[in-house]
Amino acid sequence: MNVHRTEMLQRRIRLLTWFFIIGLVLSGATAVPLQWELDLSARILGVADSPSGEATSGLSEWILKVRDALRDTNAKYPFVAYGFDWLAFGHFAIAIAFVGALRDPVRNAWLFQFGMIACVLVVPYAFVFGAVRGIPIYWRLIDCSFGVLGFIPLRLCYRWTKELDTIANPAATKLSHARSSP
Repeated sequence: MNVHRTEMLQRRIRLLTWFFIIGLVLSGATAVPLQWELDLSARILGVADSPSGEATSGLSEWILKVRDALRDTNAKYPFVAYGFDWLAFGHFAIAIAFVGALRDPVRNAWLFQFGMIACVLVVPYAFVFGAVRGIPIYWRLIDCSFGVLGFIPLRLCYRWTKELDTIANPAATKLSHARSSP
């Protein structure tokens, strides 16, 4: 019974950890070609040839405004884009760290805790700095959704990791619970 449960938990943890790693890598990869992504978004919305003041919807207006600002910034100050390169690097580095959770989820359960804390912090960060930078509320909510969507698989992985630890070390788990009880 425990062998089957252990294998199932390990499979689930691997699957969701890979999901999280892939999400981090994709998120990081999208930080580099921003100009191209904004041009593509404007084409998809049918406003590629419009200046930002002539948009027909809030989303179109925002995409055009950001596209035009990024074009101007890249033309005058291309070194600013280096910050986006480092943003991508940060995502890649965090993704690499989660390989430890793939190898030994029990020993590296702290990674799931770290990830959950980071996901929770996305919400206040997006609202505080989004307001300071003039980011529309709907865009801040989109940013917050990444924190919420990232938290769910990490929470499941953490719970399953604790269960794996209990199965592997029932006496040690009881001892640690006894020490933490009042």
